Amino acid sequence: MTHQCVRKDSVTRLSVNVLPLLLGVLAFFIVIGPRALNPQNIAWLGSGDPATHYLGWVFFRHSPWSLPLGLNPSYGLELSSAIIYSDSNPLLALIFKPFAAWLPEPFQYFGLWLLLCFVLQGWFAWKLMGLATANIALRLLGAALFLFNPALISRMAEHLSLAGHFLILAALYLALRPHVERRCPAWGMLLAVAALIHAYLLAMVGLIWLADLLARSLRRQLLLKKAFVELVGLLLLTGVCCWQAGYFTVEGEGLASFGFGLFRANVLTFFDPAGWSRVLGDIPGVPGDSAGMAFPGLGVMFLLVCALWFICSGEGQIVATMRKRWLLLLALFGLMLFAFSNRIGVGPLEFVYWLPDPVISMAGIFRASGRMIWPVMYAAIFAVVFLIARNAAPRTALLLLVTALLVQVFDTRAGWSGIRRQQMVTPAATWKTPMVNPFWQSAAAHYQKVRYVIPQNLTTHWMTLSDYAGRNHLATDAVYLGRVSAQAQEDLERTAARTIDSGKYERDTLYVLEQRSALQAALNVDDDSDMLARIDGFHVLAPGWKRCVDCLPLMAGASRDLIPSFDAGEKLQFVEGSRGTAALGKGWWFAEAWGTGSVGPDAEIILRPKAGVSSLTLETNAFLSEKTPRQTVDISINNVPVISASLTNATSNTININLPAEVQALVAQQGVLRIQLHFPLAVSPHDLGWGEDIRKLAIGLLALTFH
Repeated sequence: MTHQCVRKDSVTRLSVNVLPLLLGVLAFFIVIGPRALNPQNIAWLGSGDPATHYLGWVFFRHSPWSLPLGLNPSYGLELSSAIIYSDSNPLLALIFKPFAAWLPEPFQYFGLWLLLCFVLQGWFAWKLMGLATANIALRLLGAALFLFNPALISRMAEHLSLAGHFLILAALYLALRPHVERRCPAWGMLLAVAALIHAYLLAMVGLIWLADLLARSLRRQLLLKKAFVELVGLLLLTGVCCWQAGYFTVEGEGLASFGFGLFRANVLTFFDPAGWSRVLGDIPGVPGDSAGMAFPGLGVMFLLVCALWFICSGEGQIVATMRKRWLLLLALFGLMLFAFSNRIGVGPLEFVYWLPDPVISMAGIFRASGRMIWPVMYAAIFAVVFLIARNAAPRTALLLLVTALLVQVFDTRAGWSGIRRQQMVTPAATWKTPMVNPFWQSAAAHYQKVRYVIPQNLTTHWMTLSDYAGRNHLATDAVYLGRVSAQAQEDLERTAARTIDSGKYERDTLYVLEQRSALQAALNVDDDSDMLARIDGFHVLAPGWKRCVDCLPLMAGASRDLIPSFDAGEKLQFVEGSRGTAALGKGWWFAEAWGTGSVGPDAEIILRPKAGVSSLTLETNAFLSEKTPRQTVDISINNVPVISASLTNATSNTININLPAEVQALVAQQGVLRIQLHFPLAVSPHDLGWGEDIRKLAIGLLALTFH
């Protein structure tokens, strides 16, 4: 009889514990929909950050095993680091990589990840609610409020790994539960999983763990020796997980990034719907405030109003509870201060307090500091629901929670309906690409790497080129990574510039050139061996293509046809969208409405003359200051020095350049006009104390006239 009762009780407990898991599944299908679960559907991943999450995995699955396990060398080449820096969820990537040979092409696990996020969010919210009440209905209703949280769901459209908010709930649960049984293994598992998912989540979980460890030590729930062993042991475990995920593959300046103080939490974030309410209007702020979104939802706001009675009357024993949990509250307060940053926004207003540059630089490691507000938000939501569940009569609490949940679901639909449309786009196993010429498939069989020149993190065509390289199992430096080594970036840019200047290219590499690099390459390409052509809108340099017997023959014109031509007497403008900008080689900034500025000590203009040229006229502005009252411009034509001009006016400078007879003959012989400018007095605004701009500036190019 006793055995039957125990068995019946176990079945009942199991049935009850399944409820929050089913609740998470239901929320997933309501908010996200089923299509993301198709492992071969990548249509919903085809833009922004989700694209690099997926592409990082594409390259990682085919890369050889290494130590650390998370290295991803083909995704970035010299810029590459590890799977953690493409935010590709190292935990799932490492789980699925051993089966890569048997997985279909394509294969994505991000839909499964979002389902797990909902299920585990429901589970740990259920566990948290168990600290407030034993009533099953109240626990489920309270857990459901955590599932329809705007901050959680908004991450599911952009930063997929950051949807792991269940880690925060798990940390709060471990810190708030009264007993200490199996706490060390639980915290160890939580820290390890957080480290293998995302650095921001690890930081939040880690701080809550440290606060809990210290609090339980002070309350003598843990002996100091045991606490010390846990501290050292779990720090070592976390360090090993971080090492294997590849955290330490980027060092120095590459770790810190611009944005601390911009991607913050606004002080009014708890009350700003930010587009997630049909009833409440948005509070004015600045665009970066969205990183620190912490609006709990209108349903929770309704419960807060209801809970004010218990707070004001003292029935909720708020002060006594806060005294018991003062270390946890201190940790949450610290997270909140960091989330606000040193540029405190109150709606559209901003108050700035000074911090030393080294502190700002270190804070830049977690530049989107606003995310650190999430544990504060969840603690506040739990406190509100706790007050209702503990202090209201059961029927009253049930009515309030049902009302709050209905309001929460229907009001937050203002935000999650758009996300559902994004995730429910027509399924597809490929992304639309402009690379339709048969050349690309032939090139994929001939080359092993694809490089973009000038190489940078997050270039204009990174997604198209990475997709092409990934589908064809080629390595590439056209990538988008969360962090890149500053030294590796500089070294690769210098190498690319030397390659273009020398005309000597890696024979196993296909080069895709941005327009100015293609212009420079056209000057010294080996037309007998290498092909430089414009294909599907891309400037392509294919080393050895013309001597490749197995490669697809192409009717490509002469390389120098890519250089723009001009007539005698013609005047070229260099404003945005004008024809003259196509003649700008190295050393120029982006064209703007007024003209184009020089960047660095050297710049070049490259053209093909249709007739003889005897003289040129340059119209320029000059970058002047009290410290630099003039700019010097040393001008050479086709490597022959012809004139040195001194500019003392900030605007409306004219430089007349007469070409000696031997220079005219050289231009006619070579069929190209190279106007090479050297700026020995170029200076940056930063050097003048005018801000953070470190570009070396000299002139602004307005127009060029040929005579």
